[in-house]
Amino acid sequence: MLSFEVIHNHAANRKGGINELNKLMPKQLDHTAVVALDESRFLAEMTRCIFQAGFSWRVIEQKWSGFEDVFHGFDPNAILGLVPDEWDEIKSDIRIVRNPQKISSVRINAQFIEDIALETGSFARFIADWPENDLVGLFALLKKRGSRLGGNSGQRFLRNVGKDTFVLTRDVVACLRNSGLDINANPTSKRDFTAIQQTFNQWHEETKLPYSHLSRIAAYSIDSD
Repeated sequence: MLSFEVIHNHAANRKGGINELNKLMPKQLDHTAVVALDESRFLAEMTRCIFQAGFSWRVIEQKWSGFEDVFHGFDPNAILGLVPDEWDEIKSDIRIVRNPQKISSVRINAQFIEDIALETGSFARFIADWPENDLVGLFALLKKRGSRLGGNSGQRFLRNVGKDTFVLTRDVVACLRNSGLDINANPTSKRDFTAIQQTFNQWHEETKLPYSHLSRIAAYSIDSD
């Protein structure tokens, strides 16, 4: 495996130097700020990432105020209190993107949030406390217990709410493979995810950088633009 210093230097050279590269790093919240987030913001970000998947992000952002209105500010209790007729109305509401499967995911994910809160005392603290050296375990839980939160949707959701996480974009995976990691170009197996987590843990120990920064630097090291 290449040392992360080599990857970091290549990314910096591509982006005009270390200072310019640092300006491109994702912002993240500290543990206290994540814990303080309202449940509605978690459900909102889940929904945003799900609707953006395979669709124009610009259109979703333009319609986002409509999403907030239609889904009652993403209050999980309000969502879970909706009756079938109200869901039928939502599925035909022109203020949002009318994708029935993605609309149905809002209810399932509201229940997921409430279930975790009942089990642990706080969904926000559950996310904030999850150890970064086992992010792939959290990815697996989102996929298993949430709706449409597998793959990059779940990973982007975590980053959007301020959790320090890597996101396995095509360029990040390419960087891992170019560095010598024996994983599939489209990693889905437990073996691949374990190897990826171990590599990020190694890079974190080597550099003390946040996982989100390691991920972004890895992506910028790839000559794809």
